[in-house]
This record gives sequence, C-alpha cells and structure tokens, in this order.
Amino acid sequence: MQSDRINKIQHHLYSAGFANVQELAEATGASIVTIRRDLQRLEENGIVTRTHGGARLAEAAGPEMAFQSRVQENLEAKRAIGEVAYGLLQPHTTVFLDAGTTVLQLARRLRVEPIPLTIFTNGLAVAQDLVNVDGLSVNLLGGQLRNENLSMVGPYAERLLGEFWFDQLYLGTSAVRGDAQMYTLNPAEASLNRAMIARTSQTILLADASKFESSAPYAVAPISDIQTVITDSGLDAAWKARLAKLKIDTTLVSLGRK
Repeated sequence: MQSDRINKIQHHLYSAGFANVQELAEATGASIVTIRRDLQRLEENGIVTRTHGGARLAEAAGPEMAFQSRVQENLEAKRAIGEVAYGLLQPHTTVFLDAGTTVLQLARRLRVEPIPLTIFTNGLAVAQDLVNVDGLSVNLLGGQLRNENLSMVGPYAERLLGEFWFDQLYLGTSAVRGDAQMYTLNPAEASLNRAMIARTSQTILLADASKFESSAPYAVAPISDIQTVITDSGLDAAWKARLAKLKIDTTLVSLGRK
C-alpha cells in the first residue's frame, strides 16, 4: 500500500508540476499526516523538493519520472506480452533485452522466475531490475546515456555490439507506421536498434496494439526484418492480414477488458 501511494504521489507531481498536501491526500486517499511523512521520505531520497504547503519533483527526477509514466501506459497489455515473451526464452542462451518499457515487463517476469541466461541490455531500468537474480549473467552496454529512455546509445555502444552475437533480441518500438517500418523517437536509438537486429539470430518485437499506425520520426527497419511479433488482441484486422502476408509469426495476447 505504501509503495502504491508513493507511486501515486510521484506521478501526480510529474503531471501537475506542484501540488499542496491537501491535493496529494485527495489523490491518494491518505491522511495529511501520512502525506507529510511520505514527502519527508521522498525529499530525503532526493526525489522531491518540499515547499511551503506542498512539494514538486526534484529537478533531477524529471527524466526518470517521464520514463516511469510511460511504463504505466497500457500496462495490462505490456504485462501480458511480457508473459508470452517469457515463454520463448531458452535456458543457457544469450539474449539482448532493449530499453523499451514493454521489454521491461519481460525483465520483471524473468526476475520472478529466473532462467539461466546471459543477458545483454542497453536499458538501465532493465539492468537494475535484474540485479542479483540467480542464474543470470547481466551485461550493460556502454555508451551515451539517453535520459528520456534511461538507455545507452551512440557509436561506442554500436561498436560494442559488433563483438557479440545473440540468440534472441527482444525489441520494443515507438511506432509501426503504414509503410510497414518500425520507427523510434531518437536517431541514435534507431541506429543502435538496427545494429541489434544485425547481430541476432531471432528478433522478437514486443509492441502493444497502440504502436501500430502510431507515428515517430526515425526509421529503424522494415518489420519484415522481424521473425516474431507479440502484441495484443486490440490489433486491427488490416495489420493482422499484413503480418500474415509477410509470414511473420504473430501472437495476439488476450486482455481482460471487454
């Protein structure tokens, strides 16, 4: 309960910029005394800055909270996709997990029920979630930190990829546009994703249905470069037909909502 309340406080502050104690109490259903105690703890951890009567996120917490907000988007679908992806993992293989928020759900599933694997990732959140998990050898790719995605990108990261070969790549995407290409929001990330695809035997795209016909500016690769797509049952019929025509193995996970 405390963890849920703390998360609600942080997300409310991220959305509002500033909130007084009363507003936070109403947003979380907690007492004012409890909120004041929570804010004191968050300030001690460097997450918020308290002001007279309220609080705002500490400046350094902005990118992390932006990432955490994206983690919460379409969370049911992302968790269901992560569950199916977990079933594709093979013990004693070498796997690359990219920095996407859907791939993060696969990492969290793996933490619950570990499989002996060698893991490479460019995602700080992915690496952090897999700290001290039995049977995993976790390797974090070096490079330039991309704050918005808590990921490592850039030419140094790409050079490092050239030294490895992966049995599987679990890849996220910002968008799959009508031209049947995957897109992302950052040119360095797009370039690194292309390098990932070139260094793996099997690329598995983890993307909820909202990513199809969405938009982002930087092309990564044609979706025909992907061997497997795991998405949710919200995918429209036209995209189902296109993926079938491209002979891409596609799994649609069912969601609880009607």
